[in-house]
Amino acid sequence: MKKFGFSPKRSSSSFIAHYPSPSRFTLPTPSRSLSDSVMVQTLGVVEPLIVKWDPESSTYAKVTSLFYDNRVEALDFIKLVNKLHKSMHALVAENSNSELLIRAQHLMQIAMKRLEKEFYQILSLNRAQLDPESVSTRSSQTSMRSSLSDFVDESDDEIRVAGDLISEVEDDAEGVMTDLKLIADCMISSGYGKECVSIYKIIRKSIVDEGIYKLGVEKIKSTHVHKMDWEVLDIKIQNWLNAVKIAVKTLFNGERILCDHVFSSSDSIRESCYTEITKEGASILFGFPENVAKNSKKSPDRIFRSLDMYTGIADRWPEIVSIFSFQSTSSIVNQALNSLIKLGESVRLDLTDMETFLQKQSLKTSGESAGVHILTTDTMNYLSLIADYGVLADILFDSSPPEKFPLLESFIDKSFFDSSPSPAVSLRLAWIIFILICKFDEKSKHFKDVSLAYLFLANNLQHVISKVRSSNLRYLLGDDWINKRATEVKKFAASYEQVAWGHVIDALPKNVTSAMTCEEARVYFKRFNTVFEETHRKQLAVVIPNGKLRDEIKLSIAGKLLPAYREFYNAKRLEMQKDRKFAGVVKYSPEDMGNALSDLFFGSGSFSTSASSSLSGSRTSFSR
Repeated sequence: MKKFGFSPKRSSSSFIAHYPSPSRFTLPTPSRSLSDSVMVQTLGVVEPLIVKWDPESSTYAKVTSLFYDNRVEALDFIKLVNKLHKSMHALVAENSNSELLIRAQHLMQIAMKRLEKEFYQILSLNRAQLDPESVSTRSSQTSMRSSLSDFVDESDDEIRVAGDLISEVEDDAEGVMTDLKLIADCMISSGYGKECVSIYKIIRKSIVDEGIYKLGVEKIKSTHVHKMDWEVLDIKIQNWLNAVKIAVKTLFNGERILCDHVFSSSDSIRESCYTEITKEGASILFGFPENVAKNSKKSPDRIFRSLDMYTGIADRWPEIVSIFSFQSTSSIVNQALNSLIKLGESVRLDLTDMETFLQKQSLKTSGESAGVHILTTDTMNYLSLIADYGVLADILFDSSPPEKFPLLESFIDKSFFDSSPSPAVSLRLAWIIFILICKFDEKSKHFKDVSLAYLFLANNLQHVISKVRSSNLRYLLGDDWINKRATEVKKFAASYEQVAWGHVIDALPKNVTSAMTCEEARVYFKRFNTVFEETHRKQLAVVIPNGKLRDEIKLSIAGKLLPAYREFYNAKRLEMQKDRKFAGVVKYSPEDMGNALSDLFFGSGSFSTSASSSLSGSRTSFSR
């Protein structure tokens, strides 16, 4: 480096020889370098302000905040520190031994202590403005304002006012974030980034950790999860489901926005900061579902909570990948992915267990009730709830068809399932329903009363159809599947009707002629009364829960029985009532008969032989 002044190698004699007359020349004093001169000027400008805000120089400087007391002066402070650093850099390059550097370095240390203090105070005292939710909301509002500005015109005052209000909300948080960025940029460029980052990490990590804790998510050992009662674990799962929405959308997203803004001058710093701040909390959050999937006790509700948690992560997957896009946060994304994998495995296992349970169930012990079996209601409630989960398509995407698929082909429309948006889900749920219906057949074989066997099949299959129609199962199984099952219900109902009521209809004469004597009519009336009363008494205890099926069966029975009875009744009633010997045989009018039929299938009790008492309080008359 070239230095200005005398060269020590040049002798005084040669110098005199070169300049023979001392009177004509005065020896020059050593001149300052350009960098020295610039530094002198810089020190003269920056020193007063830096010393003024030296925390050790006065009580005022110690207890007062530069950025709060005089923000204009704070901005000047930053500018002067940057100027000092620039001058120091230039001086080091030209004269690294300059005594001015010692003085400048001392001032720089004072300035950095001041900025350290300011950085800490701004982070500590502005937690409300720097709350992750506020930051993420501010970001959303900025996007909204930008969108509004694309459409606003001079006449659209309401939109303009909305934009102004958004601006007001943003001002406070934006000012704080701007100050933090100014300080961070200044300290990093001055070589004091480590001190700045250390403060930031400590304060912001405590906020993230506190946020996770307040959301009700805690780190739990796998052994504790395994021992935990389902009711207790279910509460923790519900807390997690609420927490993951807030954590991803506001906590981690807001923290990423803030970190990216404050340390925008250094990619490596903002990555290291964000990673250290969020890694522990995010690992606890996204590790919880995997822990539950691997270690929780079996429960009927576990599959639904697994699907809920799977949905909680899957619905936010793009955000998770975007927020934790750093190489150093890839482990967090992998943890979330592992939870998805384990939750999917848990769901598939629970479905398989459910199928196994269903196949092992015996319906023999449920007596002679022809109503809807508890296994039918439980299974269909289970399946209709499962069908609401769109993520099931992802979970069962690579599932193989059931081993007994050939048996299933007669039960489904394979072309529909091939074109289904979720063929694996459609096939799997159809297979479970197929197992259930096979159980109906097994149960029906143990009825002593064949008519009740047919009614049991009709009732339970109708319940299956109703649940399919009223849930997403309809879209997974298709209308053709429903129509085929509805046809089967009609066949079962017709068979019940024939077996239970055929002999009642057969008790009436096929042809009513004038040649029929009163004695012959008496025999028909008496036999019909006996058969009808016995059948009615028995069928009063029968329940058909589905109103539509109940009315269809009653209307069908009435349509076959009442016209034949009315014809016989009208032909012989007057003739027989004239003779006291036969008068008591005609016990029921067609209206009584219709009222009696209307009371069927509610499980209302036994039938009384007194038409006036037992047939008068009908629900709906079928006599017309």
